[in-house]
Amino acid sequence: MANLKADSMLSQLFLAAYEDETDRIANLANAAAVLMQFVPDINWAGFYLLDEKTDTLLLGPFQGLPATTRIDQGKGVVGTAFIKQEATYVPNVHQFAGHIACDPASNSEIVLPLTSKQGKKIGVLDIDSKKIDRFDTQIQLDLTAFTQTLLDHI
Repeated sequence: MANLKADSMLSQLFLAAYEDETDRIANLANAAAVLMQFVPDINWAGFYLLDEKTDTLLLGPFQGLPATTRIDQGKGVVGTAFIKQEATYVPNVHQFAGHIACDPASNSEIVLPLTSKQGKKIGVLDIDSKKIDRFDTQIQLDLTAFTQTLLDHI
């Protein structure tokens, strides 16, 4: 299965297990685990959260190899998506000027901003794949739906 419907699978998996939990870190940790287990062909899934003291994006819960701890706003795919406040998909990270390589095996990356319903910037969801051009339009829509579900629980 190359892709999946987040509405029917990812969001339901998350909600079935964690709907009543209110702790942000616990829910982000379990969300990263759900993504890593049920989205095929990814090698890293996790979150960078806005550290208001330093105005940087601080590594949060994740699944995969150790990663860069802090990323400046506007730097790399993560910082760019955060500043633009829009999903940023890079089919081939080796062609993205300023790409921050955490896992040298990663070849494509998608980053989705996390913003509260009140407009407060929380951080981003970052997902990497070893495959070039891994994230087609459908998976981008599925991941967007998943982040919207997640935002109700963080």
